[in-house]
Amino acid sequence: MRYRKLGSSDLEVSEISLGSWLTYAGGVAADVTRACTKAAFDEGINFFDTANVYGRGAAELAWGEILSAYPRESYVLATKVWGRMSDTDQGLSAEQIRKQIDASLRRLRTDYVDLYQAHRFDTGVPIEETVEALQNVVSDGKARYLGFSEWTPEQIQAAIDIAGPELFVSSQPQYSMLWQAPEAEVFPLCAANGISQIVWSPLAQGVLTGKYRSGRPLPPDSRFASDAMNVSMDIVFRDEALDAVQRLVPVAQQAGVSLPRLALAWVLRRSEVAAAITGASRPEQVHANAAAAGVELGADVLAAVDQALGDVPTTGQTLAVLATEGVMHRTSGA
Repeated sequence: MRYRKLGSSDLEVSEISLGSWLTYAGGVAADVTRACTKAAFDEGINFFDTANVYGRGAAELAWGEILSAYPRESYVLATKVWGRMSDTDQGLSAEQIRKQIDASLRRLRTDYVDLYQAHRFDTGVPIEETVEALQNVVSDGKARYLGFSEWTPEQIQAAIDIAGPELFVSSQPQYSMLWQAPEAEVFPLCAANGISQIVWSPLAQGVLTGKYRSGRPLPPDSRFASDAMNVSMDIVFRDEALDAVQRLVPVAQQAGVSLPRLALAWVLRRSEVAAAITGASRPEQVHANAAAAGVELGADVLAAVDQALGDVPTTGQTLAVLATEGVMHRTSGA
């Protein structure tokens, strides 16, 4: 495992991290969650990412029990706030942030988290209130550092204008071969302000494993076959994207790596990226994902990836057009 510095913080996080969206929120059994977490430690993964809203506290509860068996200094723990926890509990007001950080800490069985992230931007609360409340979480010793997920460049800049670039150390956007939009503005803005990227869905919700084929039935145990996922119209599951993924298979073979390892190494090629968040429903998936750490892709491989992707829509502007045409929708993610 290799490690990278997280923004302007003193945290060193593993290039491959373990997330808990869709899995440890109730998607897999408790013994599997425990086994996957152990596999992560065995591989040198030290960065664990969750959120209060995953299973409305279930994921935090699971890791609270499991991680309590490990020395607190042996791992970097991140959680998030914003999602709907009840009919009255949601958002980034000062009241909600105070309430939710305390609830998260209780579930996680810890006095502090290393990274506390605004899960999305709250347009219903003055940003000044949100910024001050997040700063109070740090000053109260309940979090060491702050981050955000899926904020626009304008929202990021507004927070920086209020509190300075030292406010945040991380950004958590969706980023993969099939979703490259953050490269245009979010990456450079954050890099200029000492903010690292912790990217979610680097395997494009499993599409970049290559197990899906256009025109073929969905594997019955796949997430896209689940009615609960409701992502079948997402951009990564269009025929153009599925066909492009199959063109990536020989690229991975020529590079001597599996397709998922190629996809993970591709996002880690960017110096702005501190870690790629991966999910796992089996320990062997943890081991396979961890093997992507340290994989260096040559210029010839990167050129072959670009050629394989061809004109598949991967940026926000193109996807916005598709959305207006009614051919896809965006889903909330990690």
